[in-house]
Amino acid sequence: MPLPFTPLVDSLPSSVPFVGPEALERRTGTMFRTRIGANESVFGPSPKVIAAIAAAAADVWQYCDPENHDLKRALAAHLGVKPENVMVGEGIDGLFGYAVRLFVEPGVTVATSFGAYPTFNFHVHGFGGRLVTTPYVKDREDPASLLGLATREKARLIYFANPDNPMGSHWPAKDVEDFIANLPPASLLMLDEAYGEFAPQGTLPPLDVSNPNVLRFRTFSKAYGMAGMRLGYAIGHADLITAFDKIRNHFGVTRVGQAAGLAALADQPHLQEVVANVAGARQDIAAIARANGLEPLPSATNFVAIDCGRDGAYAKRILDTLVASGVFVRMPGVAPLNRCIRVTAGTAKDLAIFDEELPKALRAAE
Repeated sequence: MPLPFTPLVDSLPSSVPFVGPEALERRTGTMFRTRIGANESVFGPSPKVIAAIAAAAADVWQYCDPENHDLKRALAAHLGVKPENVMVGEGIDGLFGYAVRLFVEPGVTVATSFGAYPTFNFHVHGFGGRLVTTPYVKDREDPASLLGLATREKARLIYFANPDNPMGSHWPAKDVEDFIANLPPASLLMLDEAYGEFAPQGTLPPLDVSNPNVLRFRTFSKAYGMAGMRLGYAIGHADLITAFDKIRNHFGVTRVGQAAGLAALADQPHLQEVVANVAGARQDIAAIARANGLEPLPSATNFVAIDCGRDGAYAKRILDTLVASGVFVRMPGVAPLNRCIRVTAGTAKDLAIFDEELPKALRAAE
């Protein structure tokens, strides 16, 4: 390179947190028959969203509203908070990047669970943060362990997902409220609620935007079926939300994305239909797993983690055979979580293909 990178950038590997199905298709030269690995909503967005996207398409020659004015107000009304308590951004991944940038510099400590969502870790490393981890306990992120770790290590940020990816587990709101009440005064909780719409009632605590130690993150990618739109939002104390304006890409949320978000919020019956479809698909995935001698873990998300009963190498053989047969699924990346494969809720056709191919993959893995 004619110009040197910064020492921090020079020390980091070139990588992405996930290998996408498109990359796997390019690598193998074949298309997937069913795409049930990325926790997308195969049930799609509301027809009203599709219509709104089509209507907005002719105006893409115009820049978007850099304040996200209408969408922020619609979200605030939906959530029962004020617009100054809502930040709209390019999906939760983009919002994580901004939030980490606000608080992390070389030497700052960040606490998370070992095996939790890797994109958050990607941003922490990218800003030179020191990442410390604690294991899952009984296949769940453990609030008590996270609190202990954050206190001992003087962590500025704590990442916690409820419900959780990659295991699909969740904690009741009361446990999350206790977690928040015991946060170290100098720590900020990054509470990832991407799968909240799928969780049982009583999982998400009431919003308290008076607390400056909590940022909550939600998305249109999952239940609203808009993963490809890259649209998410953060909820928090007004001072936290205002700080994003210092660093965010003010034109990052497209004009089409803003129109799509407004239409999605306005069609809550579609959202509830998707949630019901996902609940049915989770039951079907669990039944397929049990019929093949495997154990599905309880899920509060739009996917099911299936315990393959051995170690990560065995689960990887199952996954590789499924992928080779045209079934896109994923698996957790660290032991002991990687004894599982993770299957996204799919249509009846998707799950029929999975049902057909899973026994073959199990035989091939022996």
